[in-house]
Amino acid sequence: MQRYYYSESVAEFLARPVDAILGAMDQVNEFDLTMDQRNAWLEEFDIMKSALGALGEDGQILFEYTIPRLGKRVDVVLLMRGVVFAIEFKVGAEAFLVNDKEQVWDYALDLKNFHEESRDRIIVPILVATEAPKRDCSMGQAIFSYYDDHVYYPLFSNAETLLSILQRVLNEVPEQPALDAHEWTFSRYSPTPTIIQAASALYMNHSVVDITKHEADKAGIDSCTAFILDIIKQSKENHQKSICFVTGVPGAGKTLVGLNVAIQQEEGDLAVYLSGNGPLVKVLTEALARDKVQKEKDRGCRCTKTEAERQVSRFIQIIHRYRDNMLGKLKMPIRDGQIELDPAKISKAAEKSAAEVENVAIFDEAQRMWDMRHLSAWLARKKGVNDFPMSEGEFLIWSLDQHKDWATIVCLVGGGQEINSGEGGIGLWIDALNQQFPDWQIYISNQLTEKEYAEGNVSALLAENPNVHMRPDLHLAVSQRSYRAETLSLFVHQFLDLDIAAARKTYDDIKDRYPIVLTRNLAKAKAWLREHARGSERYGMLVSSKAFRLKPLAIDIRSQADIVPWFLNPITDIRSSLFLEDVATEFDIQGLELDWTCLVWDGDFRYDPYRHCWQHFNFRSDRWQNINIAEGRAYQLNAYRVLLTRARQGMVICVPEGNPDDATRLPEFYDGTYELFKELGLREI
Repeated sequence: MQRYYYSESVAEFLARPVDAILGAMDQVNEFDLTMDQRNAWLEEFDIMKSALGALGEDGQILFEYTIPRLGKRVDVVLLMRGVVFAIEFKVGAEAFLVNDKEQVWDYALDLKNFHEESRDRIIVPILVATEAPKRDCSMGQAIFSYYDDHVYYPLFSNAETLLSILQRVLNEVPEQPALDAHEWTFSRYSPTPTIIQAASALYMNHSVVDITKHEADKAGIDSCTAFILDIIKQSKENHQKSICFVTGVPGAGKTLVGLNVAIQQEEGDLAVYLSGNGPLVKVLTEALARDKVQKEKDRGCRCTKTEAERQVSRFIQIIHRYRDNMLGKLKMPIRDGQIELDPAKISKAAEKSAAEVENVAIFDEAQRMWDMRHLSAWLARKKGVNDFPMSEGEFLIWSLDQHKDWATIVCLVGGGQEINSGEGGIGLWIDALNQQFPDWQIYISNQLTEKEYAEGNVSALLAENPNVHMRPDLHLAVSQRSYRAETLSLFVHQFLDLDIAAARKTYDDIKDRYPIVLTRNLAKAKAWLREHARGSERYGMLVSSKAFRLKPLAIDIRSQADIVPWFLNPITDIRSSLFLEDVATEFDIQGLELDWTCLVWDGDFRYDPYRHCWQHFNFRSDRWQNINIAEGRAYQLNAYRVLLTRARQGMVICVPEGNPDDATRLPEFYDGTYELFKELGLREI
C-alpha cells in the first residue's frame, strides 16, 4: 500500500485546483471511486483550503495516510510548526460519536507509539463532524491526555471551527524542533500488533514487514518466516519431508509466524494453520470474517458472514477436526497396535495421497499435544476407537507422511506453557521422529535445548539423529506483546521461580514503561483500567481456572465467558471484556492478549513466606485441598505464567483481603502473596 494518496506543501495545496487533487488521489485509490467518496473528498478539500488559507502558515498536508497496524488511512495529516495533526472527517455528521472519537485517538496513539518520526512530537487528533453544532466543538483549552506523552485528548470541530482550533493549539504549544516532511512521511513504522490485528492485516494483504516490530535480523518474525518458507520450497523441490520447531518467549509472535506461513504459500500450494486452542481459533475466525465482510462492502461487493467464515476456515482450523478427519480414513478396529488406511474410505481422487489436501501444516502450541495414554482413553470414550497406539504428535506426523511427494510441518512451541493434564510437551514429537519417521529432516531452534522444553532433554533425544539442523532463525527472542516492556516475560519467570532479588531488579527496569500496580480493592482495580485505556485499547479481568472463592467479589468461574464477544465487542455489550463483568481464565486467554489486564488472585496459588515456596490448591466441595502431584503443580504454575503475560501495556493485580469469618477465604490465604508483591516494589493503589 502507498503511504498516502496525496502530499504537498500547504502553499502548493492552496494553489492546486481541487479537480487536480481529486484526479491525483483517484489514480492511486485502490477502490473504485464512488460518488459518496468523491463528494466527501471535495468537501474535505474545501474545509482544509478555507482553514489553512486563513491560518497563513506553511507546512505539509497529506491525504489518506496509511496506518498499517490498523489497516486504515487517516483522512488528513497536517505537519505544521513541528506538530502532527491527525484529522478525521465525518462528512455530513451532526454529532461526535464515541466510535469516531476512538478511531481518531487510535490514529494518534499509533503514530506516537509506532511511527519513529512521531515519537518525540506533539500529536493532536481532531475529529471533524462537519454539521455538528458549535456548542459541541472543543472551544476551550486543549489538554494532553492521561500520560505525559504529548498526545492530546481528541478535539472536536465542525466545518467552521477547524481554523480556530488549529490556531489555539499552535498558540498554546511551545516552539517545537523543525520537522522534515519527507523523513516523517517515509518514517519507519514499527508496530507491535495484537494477534487479532496482525492476522487481520495479513489477511488484508499487508506483509509481515509492514506490521511487526523488527529487532536483529536473526531474531525477527520476518526472518523466521522467510527461513520456514525456504524450507518449504526446498522440501517441494527435493521431494522430502521436513519439520521445523519454532520457539520463542511469551508474546514473541509464534502464532503470527504460523499465520504468515499459512497465508504466504505459492500459488497452487496449500497450507493450514491448526490450533488446539479453541478460543483463539474462534476469535481469529470471527475477526477475520468480520474484516472480510467489511472489505467487500467497501469495494461495493456483498459477502455474507457465512461465506466469509467459510473462506477463513480454509486456512485456520481447530486441530481436532483435522485429526478426526484422518481418523475417519483408518481401518477399524485397530489390531496389533498398528494403524492402517482403509482403501474403501479413500476417494479415487485422493489415491495418490491419502493425506489431507494441504502439504503444509502449522501446529500452534505444539507442546500441548496429548500423550498416547490420554489420547487413547479419550478416543475410546468419545469416538469408540479402542487401543489407539500413538500420541497426538506422532499421529499428526503420520498424517502428513501419507503424502507421497513432500510435506512440511511447522511446530510452534511455547516453553513452560503446558496447562492441561496429558500435555506431553515437545519430547513426544521428537520420540516419534526418532522411532517412526527417520527420513524426516528436522530443523530446530537452538533454544529448544533449554529446560523449558522436554525438561531440557532435547539434545539427548536428538543426539543420534543424523537429520537434525540447528538454526537460530527459529527462535523469537523478543516479546512483541508489550512494546513498553520487552522484559516482562523475564520478570514473570523470575517471580514464579521466587528469585526475588532478580525480579525486583527487572521490575525496576520496566516499571516506568510498563506499570504494574497492586490493590486489595476490586473497584479500584476496575477504575484503574478504565482510567488508563485510551481510544479503542482493550482491557479485561483475568482469573485462574481454579479461582473458586471469588464469588463474594461477584466473580464466578463456573459462568463461562462467551469468548468471541468478550474479545471483539464494544463496551456497550455486557458480554464484552470492557464491561468488566465476565472474566477469562488461562484457557480462554492463552495465545491472545489485551492492552490492559486486571488479574484477580485467589487462594489456589499462595506464597508461603515461612518456607519461601508456592502452595498449590484445588477447591473441593467446601474446602481447599493440596495439589500433591508434581504434574498438577506444574500446570498451575504455568497457568499463572500465562495470566501474568497477557497484558501489552500494563496490569493491575488485585489480591483480596479475605474474610476471617469464612474458612475458605481466610486472610492468611492471601496476605503472603500480597506482601510478596509489595516486596518487589509494586505501587499500591
